[in-house]
Amino acid sequence: MGLFDHLLRDIRSVINRDGEDNAIPPLDGALSPNDRLDACTVIGDPLPGLDDVVAAADGALFVSAGKCVLRLSGDGFASRAVVAEFEGDAGGLAVHPDGRLLVCVAGRGLVALDPARPNPHWLNAVDGQMLAGLTSVAASADGRIFAVEGSSGRPPDAWRRDLMEKRHHGRLIACDASLGSPATLLQGLHYPYGIAIAPNRTELWFTESWAHRISRMALSGSGAGHPIVIQRNLPGYPARLKSDGRGGFYLGLFARRTHLIEFVLKEDDFRQEMIAGMPPDYWIAPAYAGGADCLEPMQIGGVKALGIQKPWAPPRSYGLLVHLDGDGEATDSIHSRAGGRFHGITGACATPQGAVIASRGAGRLLLAPGEF
Repeated sequence: MGLFDHLLRDIRSVINRDGEDNAIPPLDGALSPNDRLDACTVIGDPLPGLDDVVAAADGALFVSAGKCVLRLSGDGFASRAVVAEFEGDAGGLAVHPDGRLLVCVAGRGLVALDPARPNPHWLNAVDGQMLAGLTSVAASADGRIFAVEGSSGRPPDAWRRDLMEKRHHGRLIACDASLGSPATLLQGLHYPYGIAIAPNRTELWFTESWAHRISRMALSGSGAGHPIVIQRNLPGYPARLKSDGRGGFYLGLFARRTHLIEFVLKEDDFRQEMIAGMPPDYWIAPAYAGGADCLEPMQIGGVKALGIQKPWAPPRSYGLLVHLDGDGEATDSIHSRAGGRFHGITGACATPQGAVIASRGAGRLLLAPGEF
């Protein structure tokens, strides 16, 4: 960083340029902290590498965990069966209107699994670029498929490096029901993580983790319109969006923003030295889970008392699921605070029993009974 860069940074900090978009908002109102996520019912045994969950038409669940996709069914979703196994990690899931299961696979692309056909159909590249980092997928009522790639050419497990390098190489793609005629609709996105069709079926919503925002764009017969930001400056890093079945959405935020991390993102020299000389697990960066390693970074301050982490301590990891109404406004939220058990919420879906939640940090599926 040169002298001019330092001077420009200092001037911006004085005049607070873009402060409204960059200042971390407090957790209040519908986002007030609580411990409701820790009180949720745990579904079955741990699922290492748990990433996403989606409800099937017959009431079962499809879950991505590690390199596998599993089907959970029966009372309490106690019965588990492996549906498919891949070379790369399975990620975002969606059920197509025709019944096929759409799966984002790290390093490979998008696959459509059809029980009636033994050979799955793949989409591996769009516009000559491999789909190495798909994070989420959704299908519209007319059969069209939309997906987001967090960072073009980079697998999803490199998300921490992507943030620390301040990249914005994500893209939104579309294809027809047969995975043909693929096209890039948007590019240069700040790590798009979630995508969903709005309940009115005329809009496409997507999240950008590094920009801390949610946007929507109108769907048309020829593609999609220009994106409009509907929720900006979120207090965490937004992950996936899923319909709640009642005209709203479930939004997972996989980690909280903190002043320490925001500070590191502004200090280019320090950040570049950290990237070059330290393992990613020990970077001053968000995490799906934390507190288990004595070597992980810890902000100076009141963090632990008598060996117990304080719930109000500066969190390296956090659990947060937000309910949004049809306009994108938060109406409720459930939390697992700094000292809680279920962090890194990357997905959730609606079922007749309640919301089923994927805690990637804990590798656990949770059930929040009733309406949330």
